[in-house]
Amino acid sequence: MFVDFKEISKTSRVWIYQSDKYFSDIEVNKIGEKIKDFIQNWNNHGEGLKGSYQIKYNQFIILVVDEDHKLASGCSIDSSVQLIKKIENEFYCDLFDKLKIAFKIEENINIVSMLDFQKYAKGNKITKETIVFNNLVKTVNEYESGWEVAVSDSWHARFF
Repeated sequence: MFVDFKEISKTSRVWIYQSDKYFSDIEVNKIGEKIKDFIQNWNNHGEGLKGSYQIKYNQFIILVVDEDHKLASGCSIDSSVQLIKKIENEFYCDLFDKLKIAFKIEENINIVSMLDFQKYAKGNKITKETIVFNNLVKTVNEYESGWEVAVSDSWHARFF
C-alpha cells in the first residue's frame, strides 16, 4: 500500500540508493511511477506492506517501509532490490556502489571514490563543514535529521 511520504511513520525503515548519474525530470517521473506501482503491490507473504519513496536531487532514491504496520521479510526486501536492479538496467546507472561518497558544494552534488574524498579532505577542497550524505541512516527520523550533515557530524570526519 502506497502512502504519501509525509504520512509515513518516523520509525519506518529506510534504504537509500545513490545513483552515479543525475536523472532528468522525465526519468525521475518514470522511476517514480515504477516505484509507486511496486509499492502498491509490495507484500510480505501475501500481506501488503505500507511504503513510500522519495527521489531527492534527481540522484537519490529513498525507499521506505513502515514496519510498525508490517515487517519487511527477506523475500520482500529481495523484491525491492530486484526493482532497483531493473531501474539500474533501464536507466543505465549504478545504484549499488557503496564505496562512493556524495557531498554537496553549494547546490552541486558530487560523487567521488573514497580515495578521492580523502584526497579532497587533505587538499582542503572540502572542509569539515562540507555537507555529506550519510546513506547509512536506518529510519525516516534518522533520514530527516542525519542524512545531509556536515562532515564533522558524520562518519566521514575520520578523513580529516
